[in-house]
Amino acid sequence: MPSSSGPSIDTITEGGRVTQVGEGQEAEESAPSVMTFGAPTVGEILAERYELVEHINDDSAGRQVWRGVDVILRRPVAVVLRHPGGDSATEMLQAAVAASRVIHPNLVGVYDAIDEAERAYVVREWVDGRSLRELTAEGPLDPARATSIGHAVANALAAVHATDMVHGNVHPGTVMISDDGRVVLADARTDGADSQENDIRAVGGVLYFALTGHWPHAEAPLHGATAGHGRAVIPDAVRDAGGALAAPRQIRAGVPAYLDDLTMDLLDRQIAPPSSDVLTAELARLEVPADEQYLEQAGPLRFTSSDGEDERTPLSPAGGRKVVFGIAGLLVVALIGLLIGVTTLGGGDDPGGQAADPTPAASDDAPAPAPAAIRTLKLGPDQVRVIDPDSRARDEFDGIEKVVDGDQDEAWQTDSYYNAKFSNLKAGMGILIDLKQPQTVKSVEAVLSNRGATGQLYGGTADHPSTSSGDKALVEAYKSSQIGPTLENHGAKMVFDGFEADKKYQYLLFWVTDLPEVDQGRFKLIVQEITVQVQ
Repeated sequence: MPSSSGPSIDTITEGGRVTQVGEGQEAEESAPSVMTFGAPTVGEILAERYELVEHINDDSAGRQVWRGVDVILRRPVAVVLRHPGGDSATEMLQAAVAASRVIHPNLVGVYDAIDEAERAYVVREWVDGRSLRELTAEGPLDPARATSIGHAVANALAAVHATDMVHGNVHPGTVMISDDGRVVLADARTDGADSQENDIRAVGGVLYFALTGHWPHAEAPLHGATAGHGRAVIPDAVRDAGGALAAPRQIRAGVPAYLDDLTMDLLDRQIAPPSSDVLTAELARLEVPADEQYLEQAGPLRFTSSDGEDERTPLSPAGGRKVVFGIAGLLVVALIGLLIGVTTLGGGDDPGGQAADPTPAASDDAPAPAPAAIRTLKLGPDQVRVIDPDSRARDEFDGIEKVVDGDQDEAWQTDSYYNAKFSNLKAGMGILIDLKQPQTVKSVEAVLSNRGATGQLYGGTADHPSTSSGDKALVEAYKSSQIGPTLENHGAKMVFDGFEADKKYQYLLFWVTDLPEVDQGRFKLIVQEITVQVQ
């Protein structure tokens, strides 16, 4: 994806305060700041909106990075300024406009791009936090955190690639980890040599760097970086005498084999990489919370090379390595052995020489039938609709079918609001789920793109007309039957399981009263998937 050719938004800590720099492009420490006639000054307001608060640094291309404030929305911004504007700044502005078209929680937001002839500037999101490069300076990350960061980067690239654009600048300096734990990718840019494949291989480089503290792409220097040149230098990867890359497991202990293999496969030019959306899905599956590590025992899918005809995972390219069955395969073998053993023991002669009677003796205490298995309903697009009683324009209804399409890369979303309370315009919004017939429900799970929402689940007995007044009547009728507790300021996965065992439900209302913050000063509900389990 082409983006601003201004510096990326990255952070370093200086004297206890967080600042943002043009990562990978900053000038040497001793370089004087650019101050010519007409240059910006502290307190100046650009475009009658963006107040310049502090000059942060100048990058090696002469662009200035300022910390500013949007005086209308009262939010911090980063202002990347070029002096003068005009033809010399055309590429920077065009790239910023292209970058602004892709809005995603894992991408740094681009707010504005303005050319005033005397100077041109791009206004972007201000990120309080640290870059992956700075974070890893304290030591390599644990595998779980490295996987989480790799997943966020791949997710950002999937959004970029979905528009047929390329990021072109993925490295530890443009991967940001904010103070609240959000991972964002900054400073997209591209040239003729960039490709989506290079973006994907760079995810392997990010994983390698997070696990080892070394960068495996020394042959492709960072934009603006020169060997031995200040903060732009990243340690090269460990290599053998022939120049071959050492695997993370050869450098440090504790790296799982599957993560080691995935990282090295992404870096191997002899193996075709997966698409960014497939890589995102695999990393999401591997990103298991610390309290659920037992789920990893069967091992993840592998994408590697093979000379055999084995069945491959979605990440397996043609000619990939053999899929490792691991513990799952051993369990199958053990189960077969157990069945054979039971058959042998049960079918042999008893000690008295009489054959065992295959007919069980009659008993008044017959075992109770096994409970019905829990299963996930396959919901169709006609089984969900938006409930928005306070809406006037009713323009947030499109795409609701994406919450039941089985694809977490596709999502339904509301408009953006300036606070969590829907800008004080409405009491809440919801999604009505019609199960078509009464069901014994065990749980409802809603997967959101961001943590921080507050939601409830209600049960009801009827639908209402799809109008504002009909929605209002429905919400009032349903609120007397809340299922489970309210989940306040919750994580990105909301699970409701407080169902009465002897009661059946046909209509369920997922209702949200507080929106999560998806960007500084922007609040939005993005629902990736809703699943219902029944018995």
